[in-house]
Parts: sequence; structure tokens; C-alpha cells
Amino acid sequence: MNTFDYVVVSIDGDYANLKRTDEESSELKLVARALLPDCIAEGTKLHYEYMEYSIVE
Repeated sequence: MNTFDYVVVSIDGDYANLKRTDEESSELKLVARALLPDCIAEGTKLHYEYMEYSIVE
């Protein structure tokens, strides 16, 4: 199973734009906020593993 690290770049309504931090890429990933933890904000670091996002502290 793949694991990825992201940072929330922006929030636009029901969606958030995520940028990978574990590799160099200029592409953003658009993710429905319903799939993300409730208390995210711009700059929140996330870890994706087993089809689930969690906040990295």
C-alpha cells in the first residue's frame, strides 16, 4: 500500500487542494473535504495511508 504526505494549499468550498511534500511536483490534488479530517486549514500537514487521511503534528 502506498503512503503519501501532503500539505493543504487552499480550501475552496467542499474541496481542498493538496500538494505532495514527499516528492517534487507542481501538481495539486483536488480532494473532497468529506474525505479529510474536520479541523483542516491551509497549511495543515496530512498523511495518506490505507485510503485514509490523518493530520501530522
